[in-house]
Amino acid sequence: MTGPVVHPSAIVEAGARLADGVIVGPFCHVGADASLGEGVTLLSHVVVAGRTTIGPRAKIFPFASIGHQPQDLKYHGEASTLSIGSDCLIREGVTMNPGTEGGGLATVVGDRCAFLANSHVAHDCKVGDNVVLSNNVMLAGHTTIGDFVILGGGSAVHQFVRIGDHAFIGGLAGVENDIIPYGMALGNRAYLAGLNLVGLKRRGFSREAIHDLRRAYRLLFAAEGTLKERVEDVAAEFESHPQVHEILDFIRAGGDRAVLTPREARDAAS
Repeated sequence: MTGPVVHPSAIVEAGARLADGVIVGPFCHVGADASLGEGVTLLSHVVVAGRTTIGPRAKIFPFASIGHQPQDLKYHGEASTLSIGSDCLIREGVTMNPGTEGGGLATVVGDRCAFLANSHVAHDCKVGDNVVLSNNVMLAGHTTIGDFVILGGGSAVHQFVRIGDHAFIGGLAGVENDIIPYGMALGNRAYLAGLNLVGLKRRGFSREAIHDLRRAYRLLFAAEGTLKERVEDVAAEFESHPQVHEILDFIRAGGDRAVLTPREARDAAS
């Protein structure tokens, strides 16, 4: 692999670290504290600022703003970071911010993620592997996104929300509460609309595993008893089912937001 190639119109500040095979296209700006891994491509008009690390083979399209000061009025210049994994696709106008003192000083993005045009990753977010943010998706600060999550166009996620692995968020959804692994959320404000069955089938989950997940889902969100009681009942019935226990562990772990429920359960509670 050859050394980095920098277009004459681009600016790479002294101190920036460019690995072999990096391409910095026309009118890009790479800051002094940035690090670009092997084979990273900045097509044109891309700005990489701050203490930002971008993993190998990422491809970043024009007018993306990566690593600039977080949009948090409490930020006072602390030395925070943004880390982006390998093989990520970052399309036009995407913005990603580093962390803040109030969130551990780090924003972390996993491997093989796709961030489509004008999507936003705010300060202190934790984004897993194989995640897709469709056009205009907005992640507020401190959100946690699991692996293989897909967020539909224009959806917005409230700060401190957790979204479990393999979840699907419909377009234009407004997500205020935590979404269980394998869940599907729709609407504004969002409600739990069932399981992400299409995603489960596409990723090769067996019919038996999907059947058990559906049965566990119905029991978890039944009308009888409290959620805590239903969690323990489901744990006993599905003692050796790893996917069900992933959901149960997610609920037990809790967070700053409540767990998103089906619309029928929410209407009954009110």
